[in-house]
Amino acid sequence: MRKQITQRELESYLWGAAIVLRGLIDAGDYKQYIFPLVFLKRISDVYDEEHAAAIETYGDEEFADLPENHRFAIPDGCHWNDIRSVTESIGATILKAMRAIESANPDTLPGVFGDGDWGNKNLLPDSTLADLIEHFSTKTLSIANLPEDELGNGYEYLIKKFADDSGHTAQEFYTNRTLVHLMTLMLEPQPGESVYDPTCGTGGMLISTAAEVKRQGKEWRNLKLYGQELNYGTSAIARMNLFLHGITDGHIAHGDVLGRPAFLNSKGGLETFDVVLANPPYSIKAWNRDAFAKDPHGRNLWGVPPQGRADYAFFQHIAKSLDPRTGRAAILFPHGVLFRREEAALREALVKSDLIECVLGLGAGLFYNSPMEAVVVTLRAAKPADQQGKVLFINAVNEVAREQAQSFLRESHQKKILNAYREFTDGDQFMTVATIDQVADKGFSLAIPLYVAGAKAAASDEQVDVTDALASWRTAAADSGSAITDVLALLRKEVKA
Repeated sequence: MRKQITQRELESYLWGAAIVLRGLIDAGDYKQYIFPLVFLKRISDVYDEEHAAAIETYGDEEFADLPENHRFAIPDGCHWNDIRSVTESIGATILKAMRAIESANPDTLPGVFGDGDWGNKNLLPDSTLADLIEHFSTKTLSIANLPEDELGNGYEYLIKKFADDSGHTAQEFYTNRTLVHLMTLMLEPQPGESVYDPTCGTGGMLISTAAEVKRQGKEWRNLKLYGQELNYGTSAIARMNLFLHGITDGHIAHGDVLGRPAFLNSKGGLETFDVVLANPPYSIKAWNRDAFAKDPHGRNLWGVPPQGRADYAFFQHIAKSLDPRTGRAAILFPHGVLFRREEAALREALVKSDLIECVLGLGAGLFYNSPMEAVVVTLRAAKPADQQGKVLFINAVNEVAREQAQSFLRESHQKKILNAYREFTDGDQFMTVATIDQVADKGFSLAIPLYVAGAKAAASDEQVDVTDALASWRTAAADSGSAITDVLALLRKEVKA
């Protein structure tokens, strides 16, 4: 009987593949090649495992190959062992096998292997691919050797390692997992609910909801998970990631969620969801503002964001995607969305909609490889009666740990924040409940120091003045940063001219 692969062995095995590629391709491209190979190895080994089980049960070789005995079909010549036997044009063989497997599983696997440049021998010579295949061939990735949870955890480990290795581009596909866990706990996903991430990266937020429901001993396999991702290769990894975590009812679409949202209802309107978790890209400039101004789905309900900052376009997309009875959302943003002047009218309409439930300020470094402070804004479509017309502000800037240049939330931090969120009341120096009228008195700014610090020293006019000044400084800093960026862009154009 084969011994199960330990988590440490799995991590060493997975990262060993990256070492084979190191120096040949950019670290940011590792994921395009390693993830598909791991997935191909997994489905090949599981196919063999299913085949052996069918032989043992029925004693019939021909019956063991019937489709009903296998989760995925693997056409002749496309199994891992077939690829391993090839010595020339290995990349082309891999690509052909992957496309054939996708075609043989049209309901589950189309496009799942991504768009890696497998045929480029300058990038991936046969010798390198042979080394990579032999490395992966050293272990059998059957379910008996490696249950779904363990392999899924290994995938998550690899995603983080790639993020560490590839620097600032990691924000596109990786969000701090301790923060994702906190956001999941805040929304309390339940069995049978629909969960949506409009900018899903590698699917970590969706997987977090299933993991939390499972941890609580509840039925998790009937969660309906939906995600959309702009980057084609990353969307493929998300689909593989869900499969490898044992999630079968997962729907990952590729495309621009602002320009062409993938999930529509039978009437052509936006589909709505019980739970939305999101970490939208920060202040993107390259988006179709004109189209959003005439959005057929009515997502410009608060107005049209400035061209230079699409944050409130994502904000409104999420608001429009909430089920009107059960919908709740947790969105990770930079602090600027709370007070920037160019978004003042949008923010006012947001506050007046009474969708905002909580504004949670977090410490620095929780945006991946960035020193920025993060803020989580939660929305709730149908607030309890005692919370209507109110917003909870939590100042958790000190609830963060930092080790080996990485920031994260300890369990104690998560528990303190979660308790404050659930209590929805005033608390000295940590949390304050403000009415919409009080927010209006602050010019509809949601800058946390205007509320939490002011609440702890309400009798002191001077203290309020200081916090007002701090909020103004943050606004000015954001504006000056944007101006500097614009000036640098103009200078670059002048130099090129």
